Amino acid sequence: MKLERIKIGRIVNAHGIRGEVRVQPRGGDPASLTHFKTFLLDGQAVTPTANHVHKSLVLMKFPGVDDMNTALALKDKDLYIRREDANLEDGQFFDDELLGLRVFDEETDEELGELTAVENYPAHQVYTVRGTHEYLIPAVPDVFIKSVDMDANRMTVHILEGMATDAD
Repeated sequence: MKLERIKIGRIVNAHGIRGEVRVQPRGGDPASLTHFKTFLLDGQAVTPTANHVHKSLVLMKFPGVDDMNTALALKDKDLYIRREDANLEDGQFFDDELLGLRVFDEETDEELGELTAVENYPAHQVYTVRGTHEYLIPAVPDVFIKSVDMDANRMTVHILEGMATDAD
């Protein structure tokens, strides 16, 4: 299902004494967080005055957060964006939106199960589908992922022998 807001990271600590916070991105490239102007923190829209990548984290400075103690008060809070701000192309979705989709075999139209996890690996993502069997399906469009219909809550996939992790 399409979500209105997407969790994109978590504030993991303060950085320095001037109120910057360290944000651990939730999957993907940390630089992608620097493209957004507005974030949601505790349900309120905030616009960082600074937003840049530092190693594998993103450092952000929020208005009104001017010292380490105020920054530490934000530790362990989740950071969201509005989906409409993401400007995704047709056919692109956030991982959280894919969870819960019913997954079907393209050849037999048999329901394989529900997409329960999205794992990030160096080559590509892998979808875990649980039903009668558990399947690990590489998230490669047009090869294994044939179609995604969010309105019908349906994904159609191409299955090869051996993709079911618990089959005989």
